[in-house]
Amino acid sequence: MTSATALASGSTRDQILGVARKLIETRSYLGFSFQDVADAVGVRKASLYHHFPTKEALGVAVIRQATQFFKDWDAARAREPEDALESYFRMYRNTLRAGSGVCPAGALAPGWDCINEDLRQAVQELRNTQVMWLTGVLGALAPAREKGSPVASLAAYVFSVCQGALITSRMTGRVEDFDEAIAQLKSSLPG
Repeated sequence: MTSATALASGSTRDQILGVARKLIETRSYLGFSFQDVADAVGVRKASLYHHFPTKEALGVAVIRQATQFFKDWDAARAREPEDALESYFRMYRNTLRAGSGVCPAGALAPGWDCINEDLRQAVQELRNTQVMWLTGVLGALAPAREKGSPVASLAAYVFSVCQGALITSRMTGRVEDFDEAIAQLKSSLPG
């Protein structure tokens, strides 16, 4: 991306966030530098510090933006529970680009001991937001059956399988590997 193209496509802050998210999803949080972001946006590295005082602050902003995108994605759709769950799987597959990308929160897990507490909390918030949402959807799918087992545990399992399927399909470069894992997951779900 040339600097003219980058600057024409939104505010500098938004561009920085977009580039950082893409780098996190494809290289991991530890796999890029402020210089990589500056080069892709077409600004001097010192300009990044005007928007984000540290790489950690940039990471927190990316993860918080991802959390807000998820909330907006949910709010934009009135769906039956079955459709909501299918839409969730499609969101993982298509929006997070199964086979070529990973979830920005999931991309931080390998460097967990290298990231600061604020960034960890932002990742946990994204995970918890999705697990709470899944708990509601899965609870609506099979409320009677789930009285004996916590729906929240099933929701955490669904989240984990989606994350793992993204990582596996990224390793192989095959979206089919994501699809196969999700097909197995669906066969184990109530309803």
